Amino acid sequence: MMKFDYKLLEALSAVLEQQSFEQAAAKLFITQSAVSQRIKLLEESIGQPVIVRSQPIRVTSAGEKLLSHYKMVRQLENALVPDLLPDAPTKPVKIALAVNADSIATWFLDAIAPILKHNLVELDLIVRNEAKTVEKLRSGEAVGAVTSQKKPLPGYQSFELGAMEFILVASPDFKQRYFSDGLTKQALRYAPGISYDPNDDMHVRFIFKHFKIESRDYYCHSVGSSQAFVDLAKKGIAYCLIPRLQIKDELASGELINLCPDKTSIEKLYWHSWVLVRGINKKLS
Repeated sequence: MMKFDYKLLEALSAVLEQQSFEQAAAKLFITQSAVSQRIKLLEESIGQPVIVRSQPIRVTSAGEKLLSHYKMVRQLENALVPDLLPDAPTKPVKIALAVNADSIATWFLDAIAPILKHNLVELDLIVRNEAKTVEKLRSGEAVGAVTSQKKPLPGYQSFELGAMEFILVASPDFKQRYFSDGLTKQALRYAPGISYDPNDDMHVRFIFKHFKIESRDYYCHSVGSSQAFVDLAKKGIAYCLIPRLQIKDELASGELINLCPDKTSIEKLYWHSWVLVRGINKKLS
């Protein structure tokens, strides 16, 4: 049975985190040549490369599996030490979670606030599209994820969190300017929409489902911020899909108008975490 030298895995993690052999060496308090030697020994031990020496430095498929294993072991160690040595000096437990922007803007921070208040945690929120957050689990960069994917990765568990309702909204003046005759195909071709990033296909799916218009026939601003959706819509710059929960006040005041009350997008969300989760990670799950 192969046994891993965790100093070698630590070097791999440091190189990928720091994106530099020199900075990885500084973090580990060893020489740069020692870091290179550890990476070389790791690659020789498994018979294949673990990183692609490019800019930025990229991890190979084999390296990704090793990194994920290393991160899991570190999480177990972090959870075990307080149980074994309750009087030992404590350091914050580092927790990386991959979460979509809409969840952060609406419910997620309220959900984890009690845990952050009563536990020594250093939180790293990795913001990604809900269809892509699970990739951060696969790479070992996160220990938990909010995702639209139901099926868990091998070694992980999942359960349904609920569903978010998205509605298509715009400001009153935007509606008058572009949709005075309703949401016609002609109007939708010229009215600017919003998407989160190139991976965000929610707007595309909604428009095609209800209006049978292909994405190539209209345009969308791309803004990597959930709050920017609200701000741009309120300023009359674009129309877009926003969680109803996020804009209750704007709908009540009339700043934003539901453009098609009979049409919504319901997105189910799931929580994925490691099967062997314990300690603070278990509380989060």
